[in-house]
Formats: sequence, structure tokens, C-alpha cells
Amino acid sequence: MEKEFEDKEETMKCHVCGAELRAVVTDLPFKLDDHSIVIVKGLPVLQCENCSEYLIKDPVLNRLDDLMNRLDKSVELEIVRYAA
Repeated sequence: MEKEFEDKEETMKCHVCGAELRAVVTDLPFKLDDHSIVIVKGLPVLQCENCSEYLIKDPVLNRLDDLMNRLDKSVELEIVRYAA
């Protein structure tokens, strides 16, 4: 069953250019409000091999939402690590 999921994941296509998406771990910035930016390090995403567009899977996005909700929005810049 797990192998089927991996095969499906390998064939996902970019919604922007149609190239293949591959699983990578990267650092991404997120703007919380007008004065607060968070850089999340070590975030697992599916990234396009052609145009660098990325997709965040639902379980990762849910965890990212929880992480963002716990941050101090009065801080101008914060760097946090996404720990799987």
C-alpha cells in the first residue's frame, strides 16, 4: 500500500508548467502579517524540477499552521526549524 502512494507521488505534475514534482527539503519564507516574516528551515515540499513552483502536502501544511499559530507575531523576523 505504501509503495502505491510513492508511485502516485512520483507522477505528480506541476500545475504551472506541467513538469514533474519531486520531494525535497527546503527553507521557505512566510509573511505572517505586515511586520512579521518567518523563515521555516527544513520544510518537506514537492518542488517542480523546471520552474521551482512548490506544493506543500496537507499533513505538512496542518503542522505548519500549528507552528505559525504558536509564534510571536510581534517579532519582525523569526527563523524556525520544521522538525518532522
